Amino acid sequence: SSTGITITEQPVSVSVPVGYTVTLRCRAEGHTALRYQWFCQHQSVCRLIPGATEPDLLITAQQTQLYTCRINDRNRTAVFSDWVKVEVHQYVARGLPPQLWQGEPVIVLNPTEQRLEVGKPLQLQCAAMGVPAPSYQWYRNGNLLENQKKKKLWISHATVSDSGTYLCCASNSLGEHWTSAVDVHLGEQGWPAEGGDAPAERSQLCHSLFLVATGKIALLVGNNRYQHHPNLMAPVTDVFELSRLLEQLGFQVVSLLD
Repeated sequence: SSTGITITEQPVSVSVPVGYTVTLRCRAEGHTALRYQWFCQHQSVCRLIPGATEPDLLITAQQTQLYTCRINDRNRTAVFSDWVKVEVHQYVARGLPPQLWQGEPVIVLNPTEQRLEVGKPLQLQCAAMGVPAPSYQWYRNGNLLENQKKKKLWISHATVSDSGTYLCCASNSLGEHWTSAVDVHLGEQGWPAEGGDAPAERSQLCHSLFLVATGKIALLVGNNRYQHHPNLMAPVTDVFELSRLLEQLGFQVVSLLD
């Protein structure tokens, strides 16, 4: 490098539950001794992190922030690492003992079914946790959508050919996880016709009534530690995804493990 400092390991973005402890790593080589200093940025305010002068930065995740590391040598030359994002999910902390999660993708938000008119914008959303942060790929009717590689799928003017079944794959170096599949229905302006789509209206009404019912409590228990079996990972993610679903249906959820 022309500066005499070469970054040999860039930090990587992560997506974690609130309260999770994660380490950002940066490594560099230079002609003289190097000094490290980490900075964080939240809502466009960038500040130096006092005492963060090691190549590794240990963070207990509280809110979504960006981080970068500055590396100096004795000649007052400085380079900055890539900016990385520590994305923090506030609503998924309980039910996930951090010591059991290895960082493989866990879906924390599934897309929902859409009914819309032709020409209107189509937006589907999903989210996953992961260390490193997962990358996303959307599919329609099993076909990969070349330009839809973000948590949010966005089509500004939907056409009839955008109808179909959508799902998203979140993947990182430790594995992949798929969202649930959802249907997107497109129709002409003013649809459904007079009288309405009775079955759909009925299911919508049932769903609304279901949400109105109060005092619904769900107790979820994920058993992980078995005496004669290695620790399982699935119960953690299952409790996780079930609690999200049940909360969407208006349940108060109590999640326990072991």
